[in-house]
Amino acid sequence: MKRVTGLGGFFFKSKQPKVLTSWYDKHLGLQFGENTWSSFKWRDRDNPEQLGQTEFSVFPENTDYYAPSESPFMFNFRVENLVELIEILRGEGVTIVGEIEVYDYGKFGWILDPEGHKIELWESIDDVLEISSKKKEDTMSY
Repeated sequence: MKRVTGLGGFFFKSKQPKVLTSWYDKHLGLQFGENTWSSFKWRDRDNPEQLGQTEFSVFPENTDYYAPSESPFMFNFRVENLVELIEILRGEGVTIVGEIEVYDYGKFGWILDPEGHKIELWESIDDVLEISSKKKEDTMSY
């Protein structure tokens, strides 16, 4: 079984998320718009018909989303079978944080690395993301 299949996102804390995302918009063209996240879309190398995306997200510095980690960043890794992987990791002695959460765009689970960095594991449903992203693009004006 594959474990990590790619980078799902990189999240970090900011004192002023909107100011920072405006800077990324202006100078690097990331197109945050009114959001504090931006998506990089891509196609799977082994299955070019399969769409995917990687998120770049800026969180407020006082977020508790990374808890219990004190780190100012969090990686999000894409995985194929989250439920099975969490059980394997638990058996290997990896610290599991919370319970698996399920949304229409995928399942999420969290672990801690040996230095206490929280890592988000994401079994994505990219088709749902593409549909909702397309709806958002159709209604947004730049």
